[in-house]
Amino acid sequence: MRVMTWNLWWRFGPWETRQKAILTALREVRPDVVGLQEVWAAGGENLAEWLAGELGMYWAWAPSQRPERWRRRIGGAPVDVGNAVLSRWPVTEQAVLPLPVPADLDDGRLALYARLAAPGADIPFFTAHLTSAVHASAVRCAQVAAIARFVAEYRGGTRFPPVVTGDFNAWPDSDEVRAFSGTRTAPAVPGQVFLDAWEYATPTAPSATWDATNPYVAETHSPSVRIDYIHVAPPGPDGIGHVRTARRACDGPVDGVWPSDHAAVVADLAGVRVGVNGG
Repeated sequence: MRVMTWNLWWRFGPWETRQKAILTALREVRPDVVGLQEVWAAGGENLAEWLAGELGMYWAWAPSQRPERWRRRIGGAPVDVGNAVLSRWPVTEQAVLPLPVPADLDDGRLALYARLAAPGADIPFFTAHLTSAVHASAVRCAQVAAIARFVAEYRGGTRFPPVVTGDFNAWPDSDEVRAFSGTRTAPAVPGQVFLDAWEYATPTAPSATWDATNPYVAETHSPSVRIDYIHVAPPGPDGIGHVRTARRACDGPVDGVWPSDHAAVVADLAGVRVGVNGG
């Protein structure tokens, strides 16, 4: 099973040409499940719905309840922003968690849960977008604690381990990422730990998903770093959910157009062997 996470940079930059490049990049990767952040909707159109239709996938969407800060950055256009899930398999349940944040940083960031009816076992799948302010590590610590409780609430009833994707806006050694994983410090929810899929990547593979080689990132004069993640709980029976490989993707121009300011992360997970243990 191929899992992917990608921040699509909302309606910033040359969004119409980027939209086509995003579709081309997704077709090249061929994911089974995708967690998306900064997905736009406007005038009855929704980027996630359009991508799902073009790719033959199911979709789920959750809009920010505080889009005003986003809209001001593009001149006030009435465009919504949110998280989405694309899936090869039907979405049978979904829920939304608004992330805790002080009023001065509140732009409606959230986590989206979707239960996917994959062959052999449902997949509890999550995608989140955390506060981006560089100084806001303490805020993100509170947000990952909320996400961990959210996962604990919805992870049950299946043998497949929960998969949590998203733009955490945090460095791999940050307090918030370590707390969410729970493998290098006390976990945000006692007894609940997650493995960073990147631990299974080739050691020499480029890892930065916020990469200064991308011209959109270069304009910010910020360092290159990995801030996008696929986290998976320890494998279930017969190793289902085990991370086999991980890599960066969508990290270059498509026909001269960079699809987003973020690169994507892709991980291949062991699926359920249909017919084994009732699967």
